[in-house]
Amino acid sequence: MDGIEGRPLRVCLDARLESGVSGGTEQVVIGMASGLSQLTEGDEEYLFLASRGRDAWITPYIGGNCKLLDAPSVQSPKNRAVLDRIPGCRAAWDQFSPILFGAMSFKGPVSDGTIENAGVDVMHFLLQRGFITSVPTIYHPHDLQHIHLAEFFTPRARMGRDILFRTLCQQAATVSVTATWGKQDLVRQYGLPEAKVQVVPLAPSNEAYPVPAEKDLASVRAKYSLQDPFVFYPAQTFPHKNHLALLDALALLRDRKGLVIPFVSSGRCNSFYPRIEKHIKELRLGSQVQFLGFVSPLELQCLYRLCRCVVIPTRFEAASFPVWDAFLAGTPVACSNVTSLPQQVGDAALVFDPEDTQAIANAIERLWTDQTLCRELIERGRTNVARFSWNRTARQFRAHYRRIAGRPMSDEDRRLLQAPPLL
Repeated sequence: MDGIEGRPLRVCLDARLESGVSGGTEQVVIGMASGLSQLTEGDEEYLFLASRGRDAWITPYIGGNCKLLDAPSVQSPKNRAVLDRIPGCRAAWDQFSPILFGAMSFKGPVSDGTIENAGVDVMHFLLQRGFITSVPTIYHPHDLQHIHLAEFFTPRARMGRDILFRTLCQQAATVSVTATWGKQDLVRQYGLPEAKVQVVPLAPSNEAYPVPAEKDLASVRAKYSLQDPFVFYPAQTFPHKNHLALLDALALLRDRKGLVIPFVSSGRCNSFYPRIEKHIKELRLGSQVQFLGFVSPLELQCLYRLCRCVVIPTRFEAASFPVWDAFLAGTPVACSNVTSLPQQVGDAALVFDPEDTQAIANAIERLWTDQTLCRELIERGRTNVARFSWNRTARQFRAHYRRIAGRPMSDEDRRLLQAPPLL
């Protein structure tokens, strides 16, 4: 495909992350790098905007027509550093600054010129943040959790997210979402035109990673002294991930059914983790619960294969990577019935109300004791997840890049843009 005046279409994707901190967003960037690196037949260049000195996590997945673009290091504002050094000052600022200063305290960041100087034709914000630029953009806000679960955010955080999200949605040529549920929510909450919001389903994060060998499984089992078998939940310890309710369900099974079920969770242990630790002690679950913290991609793949089942009691998700990852690994799943998850799993998982401890316990018990059910769910999961791949996602986004930049489009591009959403 010929570029304009002989120049390839140049797309930049935001990858300014610190590994292990951003949870599923990091998996989105890795998946896109893996998928776009496979697209070598087109006339495009893909630049991944990554912070200097913090790009080792993305480098292994950059290939083909992809390469890194250095983003200047950003220092924390001096007033933020001062606030963080004074006990209680940060919380007070977050609570009262919206009242004192209103929306004026939130000025959207403006491009520093990096992408403009690089000749970027389309800027793709894969993260929930972004910046103001004259370059046409795609913005992926992931979800509006701050509206639906406002209790987990300070007034300042809610206002900041809302203004930033609205600004970046308004700026964008296209707003992309993972599922139809997310599109309907954005249209309803922000009044966006339906045609502006495009559903582009993602894919299993572990598709981009190597399949572990037996020696890898043995190594991870020994490293973490894993009990065999165990229930697994990969999720950073955000309150909405609902670890507390899962712990309550495990205690209920122990006390009412005599089932002592080992539980393992991976993912960064953030500021909410002390509350989880306290709950573990209150329930006397210390001997059967392990929180491993952030693990490597290979270790994560091993955990999916070593566990008996994956249980996802989340209270809010755009879509769940652990669902797809478990399906791909051949592991049975139970998950909550919120947002797009029932549509994502179809008939391939048990579904429960995340506010109902007994329902969570019932789902865990069924996966723990009914091997026939587990085999059926594994087969359905494999059929379900076979519809999704990072190659397909990358091709669908490439069609949008070409459309937004006014470049010639192939028959495949038109088919992908006209096809009904998979999710």
